[in-house]
Amino acid sequence: MTLTASRPTAVEPGQSQIKRPFRPLRLVLHVFLGLVALGWLLPLLLAVYASLRPYVETAELGYFSLPRTLTLDYYSQAWSQADLPKYYLNTLIIVVPGVILTLLMASFTAFAIARLRIPGRRVLLVVFTAGNLLPPQVLITPLYTLYTLIPLPWWLSDSLSLYDSYLGLILIHVAFQFGFCVFVLANFMRTIPEEISEAAMVDGAGVWRRYWQLTLPLCRPALAALSTLQFTWMYNDFLWALVLMSSGDKLPVTSALNNLRGQFFTDYNLLAAGSLLVALPTLIVFQLLHKQFVSGLTLGSTKG
Repeated sequence: MTLTASRPTAVEPGQSQIKRPFRPLRLVLHVFLGLVALGWLLPLLLAVYASLRPYVETAELGYFSLPRTLTLDYYSQAWSQADLPKYYLNTLIIVVPGVILTLLMASFTAFAIARLRIPGRRVLLVVFTAGNLLPPQVLITPLYTLYTLIPLPWWLSDSLSLYDSYLGLILIHVAFQFGFCVFVLANFMRTIPEEISEAAMVDGAGVWRRYWQLTLPLCRPALAALSTLQFTWMYNDFLWALVLMSSGDKLPVTSALNNLRGQFFTDYNLLAAGSLLVALPTLIVFQLLHKQFVSGLTLGSTKG
């Protein structure tokens, strides 16, 4: 007996397609989603529009008026007045080691929780998860005091303490992002079949080899998604740099926008141009990793 697969019949030119019935709730959902998207895009579009117009024109006609002239001069002024290249470099010195250290330590800890028979590992995971709920503002005073008391050699800090040093900011980012990454990676590693790890153990693979050569490559989508999130969160940090830094030339780029504010007058069109330049690297990173980011977010939803 032979089986023949039935092919889908093509729609004839005169044959009418089946129309979906009108659903009022779907229309309400689309209107709601459109309003939410507009609420996100409208401030960004207004900032772009304001950055292209002279302040004299917006002061005379208002921000919602039609433009007389459009120019890119504010972008060059913001680039030079705020000294953005130096602050971009400061941000990279803080963010790149912070993201690498966070993901490396969190992945190893998640591997130990998800794959090794450690007593109390569930309690440990609950502690990491609960740490994410702690508001950082309540720790400002004790952390400030602690940072001033921890000594560092001169080649790590000009102030000879953890306060006002790049290492201090890196450590605070690693500490606050560590629990979230452990929670995500531990749950992701549990979806990997244990038979793979057991087969490696039979072949004589140790703990480090099972972590580095077997489990970590399989976690690439989750690591890419976390890399995008961690880069964005650390890059956008404004609080810890102001609290734990005193030298103006060490501040990250988000704090450099203060250089565009005058003592008695602030050109908000110039500030809008500077804000867009500061936000540009996060958009570039997201575009580079958006495929891995989306696949990492939707990977668990396709598993049966």
